[in-house]
Amino acid sequence: MLSGNRKVAVVGVALADCGRLDEVTPYALHAQAARRALADSGLDRSVVDGFASAGLGTLAPVEVAEYLGLRPTWVDSTSVGGSTWEVMAAHAADAIAAGHADVVLLVYGSTARADVRAGRRTGNLSFGARGPLQFEVPYGHSLVAKYAMAARRHMHEYGTTLEQLAAVAVRTRANAALNPDAMFREPVTVDDVLSGPMIADPFTKLHCCVRSDGGAAVLLAGEEYVRDCRTPPVWVLGTGEHVSHASMSEWPDFTVSPAAVSGRIAFGRAGVGPEEMDLAEVYDAFTYMTLVTLEDLGFCGKGEGGAFVEEGRLPVNTDGGGLSAQHPGMRGLFLVVEAVRQLRGEGGARQVRRGDGGLPSLAVASGTGGWFCSSATVVLGR
Repeated sequence: MLSGNRKVAVVGVALADCGRLDEVTPYALHAQAARRALADSGLDRSVVDGFASAGLGTLAPVEVAEYLGLRPTWVDSTSVGGSTWEVMAAHAADAIAAGHADVVLLVYGSTARADVRAGRRTGNLSFGARGPLQFEVPYGHSLVAKYAMAARRHMHEYGTTLEQLAAVAVRTRANAALNPDAMFREPVTVDDVLSGPMIADPFTKLHCCVRSDGGAAVLLAGEEYVRDCRTPPVWVLGTGEHVSHASMSEWPDFTVSPAAVSGRIAFGRAGVGPEEMDLAEVYDAFTYMTLVTLEDLGFCGKGEGGAFVEEGRLPVNTDGGGLSAQHPGMRGLFLVVEAVRQLRGEGGARQVRRGDGGLPSLAVASGTGGWFCSSATVVLGR
């Protein structure tokens, strides 16, 4: 339950152009996504009184808001890595429920791929090299190495196999094949994944997310605005947040992600359980993230994630995920966009159907930041 009596709905979602974009700025991608989300909702820009953005580099929400011609009376900018957008969606929903805002725009735009290509920044993202991380950075302990270490621990503890991790990449690519906007759509096999160039043991190239440019936007509104919208509402039923650690030495268990806490809180507030979800959109910078997040959200028991993803028991990352569709630095907002589109029946060839042929009713979007440093989960319902 949200912190107020007012119901809150997602009333507009959109993506900016995504993929390889060498001649565009992050500001332009913010504007493109925002315009498209407003058009999707049918609401006028003048009703937007809340704004939230965050980005890689120096983009500040006050600058982006000015660029978009907005002068909000409620603003948020959170920096917890890939889970940022689910955190800000939770903050926005609480603000609307409490009457501190009426219509809040969440927007993101990034030229992460183009920036690396042009040498404007390096590709090895982290939370910096000061504070506790100064003791890890000198040893070259990169982000991918930290995820790889965690994956190896899960394999050691529970017998999770390379083939099961590879199955995540294979199924996600199959979803991307049905998404005309995905960067990579050619089918891959488990053998393709296993035989690829090694990045950080046990991750070969196809275990790792793509690097893209792109943007996304989500518009949330109080219940009284729903009647003026052109699309059916998708209600925010419950949210949860959790920050776990920054240093690997302070992570109690490499086989447990902070989604174990954020998911429990979100499902509890929504009054529903993981067994009732029709689909899940989870952060997948690496294959292991999908497996362990599904475990920790409660879709299967601890150590059972390998068999769960191998058997494909649940529609997951239906757009192709960060592994195949797009990943412009921080992908959390894209999870919400895809969940809403699925609940509205706008998935096209990749549309999820219930056993009776009807549209899905419940979905969960769960973002992860850093190296399982943070997690935020949002439960959505039609």
